[in-house]
Amino acid sequence: MSTNASPQPAQSRTPRSRQWEQELNQLYGGFLKHSRQALAAYDREAVHQARTHCRRLMTLLSVLDPEDRSGLHAEFRKAQKALGKVRDADVFIKELKARRRRAKRTDGKKAVKALKAVAKHEKQHRAKLRRKLDRKLPAAVAGLDKRWSAFIGQDLPGLAEQRNVNVLLRELEVAYEQQKKICKDLFRQENATSREALDALHQLRIAAKKIRYTAGAASFALDRKFQSYEALYRDISDKLGAINDKRVWLERLDEPLRQELDIPRKAWDRLTAGLRSELGEALAGNGIVPVPAAKAPAEI
Repeated sequence: MSTNASPQPAQSRTPRSRQWEQELNQLYGGFLKHSRQALAAYDREAVHQARTHCRRLMTLLSVLDPEDRSGLHAEFRKAQKALGKVRDADVFIKELKARRRRAKRTDGKKAVKALKAVAKHEKQHRAKLRRKLDRKLPAAVAGLDKRWSAFIGQDLPGLAEQRNVNVLLRELEVAYEQQKKICKDLFRQENATSREALDALHQLRIAAKKIRYTAGAASFALDRKFQSYEALYRDISDKLGAINDKRVWLERLDEPLRQELDIPRKAWDRLTAGLRSELGEALAGNGIVPVPAAKAPAEI
């Protein structure tokens, strides 16, 4: 639903709103293109790009239309959820293959066999997710063009003038620092690698991504002090993303999966212990939130 009764005439659009329109339309076009490619051949890079474009659109819409009066944010969320599950499976399978190659050089046959069994199981799981993507992504995209055109033509010109991106970026930065303080407080507690602490760190990553995407899309409107924010917060979100990946993989490698695949306890424990150690090391060396005496979590 549009927030205005009728489109504004083209001449009422300011240079600022036209720049927003150009950036948003470029992202939207990329999202549609990569979504079609993702459905046509399950291309891993297309899935990744469709998800990334969708996330950026959601971030910018939350900045320009925080109450989601257009209804677009909710629609993009459905697409992002379907794409995200397939993308996460792609990343995990790629990691399992890499670990298997390393295991052939450094570990025994049982470790290689365990990784092969997990990779086979995850491929089957991904096949189910891809079938769901076939159903859910077209449904999420259907009807978007009409809403998008209404938003760009009717809502955006006014919203672009109302929302000062420098003020918004400062607000996002304050929210990031507040979340960072929450992480620091949690990490000072005895169980610094608890589920609660890792959840908080993931929320910090999301806060960093909001700054990164906003700074990148609205670079034309930023004060000089914010010009470096896209690169700065990309580095932060990438480091936090590496931590979150290991956490997600550990959650996937749970005891019911071991029993289902009938993997020997010793080989399984070696696999999961290695991941926990890597998670602890990544936390200790993240350079963003101090983690005193970080240790690998006993259970994720």
